[in-house]
Amino acid sequence: MAPAPASAAERYREDVGSVRDWVAQTNFVQCVGASMQMMLNMIEPGRDRTARTQLRLQRIAREYSGPSLGGHVRRGASVRGWVAGLRLEGAGDYRIAGADSLRGAMRMAAHAIETTGRPVGLLVWRGRHAWVMSGFEATKDPQRGGRVTAAIVHDPLYPYGSSVWGPSPRPGQALTLRELGQQFVRRHHSTWSGTLGGKYVLVLPYLPDPRRVQAV
Repeated sequence: MAPAPASAAERYREDVGSVRDWVAQTNFVQCVGASMQMMLNMIEPGRDRTARTQLRLQRIAREYSGPSLGGHVRRGASVRGWVAGLRLEGAGDYRIAGADSLRGAMRMAAHAIETTGRPVGLLVWRGRHAWVMSGFEATKDPQRGGRVTAAIVHDPLYPYGSSVWGPSPRPGQALTLRELGQQFVRRHHSTWSGTLGGKYVLVLPYLPDPRRVQAV
């Protein structure tokens, strides 16, 4: 999708998704399954919006989430299961990444979206919830020194939000970094968060995308 100017302060915009790709999580646990479903819809428009598929994706993510440490009982799925599920579903190479600052996380996300044409996953609420980032707005092309000014996000929990973290953004809403930073925060430190403790955690696409590589 070709970038389009937004305003004097936001002169560059890239978005690989649309409101039609958004799906609601069918219960208060399946945020990872719903986020995977949205990401797959963005990669393959119109792929699937059914509750049956969302449950299947959630089960895959849970299966590959690994054991919980310290006696913690996991009700949902982990970021590890999220990445494994995307790979198994043919979404291409996805990896977990951690950034030390919100701006750094947005630079990583913008670069990934531009170079792969695929969406990014965001671990929000200190690791308790999942969002999809389909695009961004910036002062100019970030690969030419532009500064990201907003993230275009899709919350599968919309319109319910959280009494602690705030309301859910509308599907496809562009949040300023100040607005984004109210919910996309550093993951909590704990004995089981490992090297991602204290980081802004993302699920990033990487090249090469196997579907774009031609056989020689």
